[in-house]
Amino acid sequence: MKCPFCGSFEGQVLDSRPIEHTSAIRRRRQCNQCKKRYTTYEKPEEVIMMVIKSDGRREPFDRKKLWKAVARACVKRPVSTETMEKIVSEIESEVSDYIMEVSSSVIGQKTLQKLLDIDTVAYIRFASVYNKFADINDFMDELKKIKKEHDKTTKKKKISEDIKTKK
Repeated sequence: MKCPFCGSFEGQVLDSRPIEHTSAIRRRRQCNQCKKRYTTYEKPEEVIMMVIKSDGRREPFDRKKLWKAVARACVKRPVSTETMEKIVSEIESEVSDYIMEVSSSVIGQKTLQKLLDIDTVAYIRFASVYNKFADINDFMDELKKIKKEHDKTTKKKKISEDIKTKK
């Protein structure tokens, strides 16, 4: 593995861990020359998945493109790089179940669901681009939908806590 700092090919693996729900492996490495540490992710090479865009075009699935979109949605939010990596890896793993092609709308919906579970602001950021909100009313409708869902979840948690305290 080439060191990203000095370009040396001499290094060692300090730690290896599988990433949950994927076939990828995270490795912490240290360069023998400059002694700096860095992380690599390794995964088996797979058949190229094609993404069917909304206008009918087909293009290869691009993990980096998905990573950038998730990272853009999570800017200045309390979402760790590891969490973003997990989101992208899970989506990549889930779409690999499709046979050779997957619709961009499937990828978008999976991304929205995962972001909603992690951070509602990141969800809204992604949704505003993905859903192409035309005006503030579209934006407000989405916020109302999320608030309604959040209120349901909060109410269920409260009921569950009340039951536990009565026991």
